[in-house]
Amino acid sequence: MDLISANLPHSLLWGVWVPALLLGLLVALRAGWGMLRDAGNLNIFLAATVAVLGLWLIKTGVKPGLSFHLLGATALTLMFRPLFALLALALVTAAISLWRGEYASFAANWLIMGAVPVAVSWLLFRLIDRKLPNHFFIYVFLNAFFGAALAIAAVGLASTAFLAAAGAYGLDYLLEEYLPYYLLIAWSEAFATGMLITLMVVYKPAWVATFDDRRYLMGK
Repeated sequence: MDLISANLPHSLLWGVWVPALLLGLLVALRAGWGMLRDAGNLNIFLAATVAVLGLWLIKTGVKPGLSFHLLGATALTLMFRPLFALLALALVTAAISLWRGEYASFAANWLIMGAVPVAVSWLLFRLIDRKLPNHFFIYVFLNAFFGAALAIAAVGLASTAFLAAAGAYGLDYLLEEYLPYYLLIAWSEAFATGMLITLMVVYKPAWVATFDDRRYLMGK
């Protein structure tokens, strides 16, 4: 995670701007912007974005461009649904890119650390919503705990494949010294996301757009 432009071919870095711009256009056209006109919703969205930015600033790494930190993408997806989760992660990625002067790598970082975990989290939510009963524990343990672990594992696979394809590091090195750390991070991400979502759906269910207490609690 946190790809740096010095490690990657410029042609590849600029090439990934095409899907990033298309994804940004989708967010601009399809997001329900009326949600942010409410001061309460706007405050929650901004607070969540700043909190995730703080998570990204707490990191460790093994080599340049091979750093690790919690993502918060699954929590954002469950709280705001995918388009606003992508927007929040775009703001976080932009802030990090500006701080470090890594403008060229913005698109690659946003796609890998934003689009990938949001897509995995949302697809899992939709699958569980269709196939399994509406139950509080199913929502929390599968969408929050398991969803967060699965999302960050997908990021690990995507970043490993991207770095290997770009020739930044050898595939053998990435498989031995980089990808295994995601198993440890997956547990931390799952625990943090699960506890956070549990607290919110119990005390502030209105903050979680994908949770409806009439569906998940009443009559259960």
